[in-house]
Amino acid sequence: MNIPVELKYTKDHEWVRIEGDVATIGITDFAQSELGDIVYVDVDTLDETVEADEVFGSVEAVKTVSDLFMPVTGEVIEFNEGLEDDPEHVNSDPYGAGWMIKVKVADIADIENLLDAEAYKKVIGA
Repeated sequence: MNIPVELKYTKDHEWVRIEGDVATIGITDFAQSELGDIVYVDVDTLDETVEADEVFGSVEAVKTVSDLFMPVTGEVIEFNEGLEDDPEHVNSDPYGAGWMIKVKVADIADIENLLDAEAYKKVIGA
């Protein structure tokens, strides 16, 4: 199970990479393996401000649809359009080409509420 130490995590299996006041967000390696083959990523919150813990989109796998939860409050400023044609990047490269959105973080202190790699490992029993 790949759990990069430089990222932050949520108990809902999203990962967060912080660069200045912009957060790049996707789902973890654990989440994509539990969901199975990803066939569609739906994000309809572009240019909207979404509160932490609210749904910012959904991911559809062959057998299920799962909501995506915002780890931090902020404005969704970019959607990974590469996922429209190649949603399987979420499976093959969840921390790279499979990223989902970029968010302008409203309050950088929100990051303190997220899990580090060690705490996330405990959540998934790794």
